[in-house]
Amino acid sequence: MAIGVQAQETRFVMSASNAVEMGKQFRLSFSLNERGGKIKLPPGLSNNFDILMGPSTGQSTSVRIINGKSTRTVNYSYTYILRAKKEGDFEIRPASVEVKGKIIESNSLNIKVVKPQSKPAQTQTNTKNLGSTNVDLGKDNIFARVVMSKRNVYRGEQIIATVKLYVNPNIPIAGFDEVNLPTYEGFYTQDIKIPQQVSFKREVYNDKIYQVGVLKKTILFPQQNGKLTIKPFTMALLVQQQVRARSFFDDFFSTHRTVKTRLTSSTVTINVKDLPTQPANFMGGVGNFNVNSSISSNEATTNDAVTLTVKINGTGNIRLIKTPELTLPSDFEVYDPRSTDNVRTTANGATGTKTVEYLFQPRFEGDYTIPAIKFAYFNPATGKYITKSTQEYKLHVTKGDEEQSTTVISSLRKEDVHLIGKDIRFIKQGDSQLRVKGHTFFGTTWFYLVYIISALLFLIIFIVYRKKAKENANIALVRNKRANSVAKKRLKAAAGYMKQNNNEAFHDELLKAFLGYLSDKLGIPVADLNRESAVAKLQERGVTQEVIDDYIEVIEHCEFARYAPAEGSEARSELYKKAEYTMSRFEKQIKK
Repeated sequence: MAIGVQAQETRFVMSASNAVEMGKQFRLSFSLNERGGKIKLPPGLSNNFDILMGPSTGQSTSVRIINGKSTRTVNYSYTYILRAKKEGDFEIRPASVEVKGKIIESNSLNIKVVKPQSKPAQTQTNTKNLGSTNVDLGKDNIFARVVMSKRNVYRGEQIIATVKLYVNPNIPIAGFDEVNLPTYEGFYTQDIKIPQQVSFKREVYNDKIYQVGVLKKTILFPQQNGKLTIKPFTMALLVQQQVRARSFFDDFFSTHRTVKTRLTSSTVTINVKDLPTQPANFMGGVGNFNVNSSISSNEATTNDAVTLTVKINGTGNIRLIKTPELTLPSDFEVYDPRSTDNVRTTANGATGTKTVEYLFQPRFEGDYTIPAIKFAYFNPATGKYITKSTQEYKLHVTKGDEEQSTTVISSLRKEDVHLIGKDIRFIKQGDSQLRVKGHTFFGTTWFYLVYIISALLFLIIFIVYRKKAKENANIALVRNKRANSVAKKRLKAAAGYMKQNNNEAFHDELLKAFLGYLSDKLGIPVADLNRESAVAKLQERGVTQEVIDDYIEVIEHCEFARYAPAEGSEARSELYKKAEYTMSRFEKQIKK
């Protein structure tokens, strides 16, 4: 199998925690996707941080298989151990490295250094044989709050509400229970899509470092004036606490118990100001918008329908904007406008387009002017109304075909057309075949054919059933045939653990998939299956050395990774693809 090297842009990325404690060590890491020279550290780094160690280097190779074609990428890593000299907010400027004669710069970083923090207070609880260490779950160590992007807004102005959970880094969270997220009374809401699995990131709040997880993000549009209150919400967390047996074996045997702690958020108040006196053409839009229009044709006949399309796009309460009015001459047949919204919710708010289609038909020939539509909206950034308008259109109408007795409206949707007259049935014409009254199917040629075919089908099913019964009696043959399907189920289970970021379970299930497959396929009991016996049997069955080497690499990686620190999701994904590809090649090459 040929492996190509992927051509890609050189990337030099610097990463570190965004918040660290004074006097505590932390890592400053660099990642480079091509071989480079010596790294030149960011200017002024030593003024605020002590460089305790580094660089420690590493190299990783990943193989991507797409449609049977393998592509290899190599990544080089460099790690330094730093310690802050003083508290404050610091910007780490870009580092640089020479790659193929060119100087490549990394990104910059912002790091906040806070004063040293003490671990949560612990209390000892003694029973007859057990002692438990209870972590202080007070409000300074674990709490939830609703973070508002703004607290003082206009009616209709969008606000982003983020529900966050703050946890002391030393408190292990096992899960969630009884989560009652806030309800926003007095607001029109639109949820922002976030990952279902909560991921925690470091954040500084009140000069303390917490692990912070986002539970929900919502865009709020206040619909009332005055003070609006977001009532407290409650939730329960499952926290692990250590329990140890008080005996000689304290250092060897320990366990944890899971306790439930309830949290209640604080009340949040939003001050909503009323909008200034509204102009006549205000349609309720609050935000920042643009408006444009188009017409289906500038020439028409008295039998044609014309469509004027108006699009309002921008950021704000698009769904709450009313349809602007279009004033046309009395010589026009006007239909109800049709409005559609295409709105996206992002971390910066709601943005999108409102499209309005005005359908009308001139009755008489002549030259007409389609007036401009004025659209006024309120911009909360400036606190003023802004009026924008579409352009005017000239419409030349000629006399239509007088013989056309019905009006054709080409822009009607398909769902607006209804089928009528379904109750009318036409008289069937042509020759009809008559059937003799009292005639029966029994005794006819078709009757005997059906009888014979049924007997033949029964005989075929009986023979196939006997053959399957014999095969099932051979346990080794059954296991051989089912080996691939059983392995696929285990690979599917491993994929589930990969999505859950369960590193140990993922590698364990991947290892079981290979061992179980080879045990069934090669006829070796799992207890007697080891690397040497498996390799020998695979070679006997005609498997190429390349596939055997891939199998050994996957097995070694799984055995090592179960006891090593958790890898990244990308590394697990590449390992899964390689395992799946190796398994498929086993199925093709192992000779029956």
